[in-house]
Amino acid sequence: MDKTLIAALQREARPLETAEDLDFLLDCIGDASLVLLGEATHGTREFYRLRADISKRLIVDKGFDAIAVEADWPDALRVSRYVQHGGDDMSADQALSGFKRFPQWMWRNHEIVDLVNWLRVHNHHVASPARRCGFYGLDLYSLQQSMHAVIDYLDQADPQAAARARQRYGCIDHFAEDPQRYGYATSFGMKPDCEAEVLRQLVDMNRAANEHLRTGMVPDEFFYAQQNARVTRNAEVYYRAMFKGRDESWNVRDSHMAETLQALREHLGQAIGRPARIVVWAHNSHLGDARHTEMGRHGQLNLGQLVRERYRPQDSFLLGFTTHAGSVTAASDWDGPAELKSIVPSRPDSVEHVLHEVGVPAFLLPLRGRSSALARGGTRLLERAIGVIYRPDTERMSHYFFADAAQQFDALIHIDRTTALRPLERSALWHHEEPAETYPSGL
Repeated sequence: MDKTLIAALQREARPLETAEDLDFLLDCIGDASLVLLGEATHGTREFYRLRADISKRLIVDKGFDAIAVEADWPDALRVSRYVQHGGDDMSADQALSGFKRFPQWMWRNHEIVDLVNWLRVHNHHVASPARRCGFYGLDLYSLQQSMHAVIDYLDQADPQAAARARQRYGCIDHFAEDPQRYGYATSFGMKPDCEAEVLRQLVDMNRAANEHLRTGMVPDEFFYAQQNARVTRNAEVYYRAMFKGRDESWNVRDSHMAETLQALREHLGQAIGRPARIVVWAHNSHLGDARHTEMGRHGQLNLGQLVRERYRPQDSFLLGFTTHAGSVTAASDWDGPAELKSIVPSRPDSVEHVLHEVGVPAFLLPLRGRSSALARGGTRLLERAIGVIYRPDTERMSHYFFADAAQQFDALIHIDRTTALRPLERSALWHHEEPAETYPSGL
C-alpha cells in the first residue's frame, strides 16, 4: 500500500465520534437542495443510523421537506401519511406493514421504526400540513398496487375516468401479480404488450394535472394517483426491458427514480413557494455518478448521474458510504430469507481497503472542490457493492467493479467495521449479535 497516499488521507479524514462531528458535513453540503445518501450494502445498521442522523439535521437545520427512498411509492406513501398525522395507522410498525415484497428488511427494521417515530414527533410541532416532512418512494416494482391505487382514486373523483382506467389496465391486470411473466410473454411474442394502454392512462392524468395547475395547485391526492400512473407506465416498460438486457432495465429504473424525484420536488414546491429540499436514500450504485464507473462505460446511467446532469452543481450533494468488514443482513438468493452474513474483509486493490488503511474507525472524507489524495492516487481501484443478495464465495465477480470514487461522490463516509441491520421479522438464519466496538456511538 502506498504510504504517501495513506498519510495524505489521514490528514484529510474527519473522524466521526460525536454528533457535532456532522457539523462539517453540513457545511460541505451548503445550500444543496438535493442531498443523496448512499450505502454500500442494503443491510448495514450503521449506514441506516448515520443516514437518519444526517436526515434529521437536514430537516431541522436546513429546512428539508422530504425523505425519498429506494422503495415503492404506495408503501412509502402509507408511511408518509402516518408521519404527517394522516391515515389510519396507529404505530410505526403498522405504517410499515405495507412493505411485504422482498426484501422486507430494507424498510421493516428497527432503525427505520426509530426514524418514522422521530418524523411523526417532529411533524407534530409543525403547524402547517404543507410544511410537514414526508416520506416517499422512488421505485417502480409496485405494478399491481399502483394500478389499483389509480382506479381507487378515480372511483371517488371521476367514475367515468375510472371506467376508462379499468379497461386500459385490464390489458395487464391478470399478469400483475407476477409482472416478470408479463415481461417474458410480451418479449417472446406470446402476448401483445400493453404499452399504449398504460401510456394513455398516464397522458390522461398528466392532462388533468395541467388543468389543476391552470386554476391553482395540483391536490395532493391527485398527485399521488398521478404518480401511481407513472409507476404503472414505467413498470410496464421495465418488465419488458428485463428480457432485453440488464443495462436497459437498469436505465429504465433509474430514469424512473429521477423522474419521480423531479415530480416530487415540483409538487411539494407548489405549496411552499420554492423547489422542495429532499434527502434521498438509495444504494451507492444508484447514487454514485455512473459516468465514473465500469458500468457507466458499458452504457448504464444512474440517479446520481441524472441529478448532476439536470441540476446546477450547487443544487446537489452525493455522499457515499463504505465499509471494510463486519456483518450484513442479506439473502443468498432472490426472494430468499434474510440472513446474518459475515462481510469478507475488503480486497487489497479496492477503495475500501485504502480507506481501511487510514486506521480511523469512522470518518468523513470530503472530496468536492478538493484535490483529494484519493483522486491523486493514480491507481485503478475496485469498489464493492452488496445489495439484497450477498455471495461471499463469488465476491469479486458478484460484488466488485472498477470505479473512481473521488469523482462519483462529493464526499465519502467510511465505517471500518459495521454490523448487520436488525429486521423486525427475523428468519431462522438471522440471530442477534452485539454491535461492533468501533461504532461511533456518540452519533
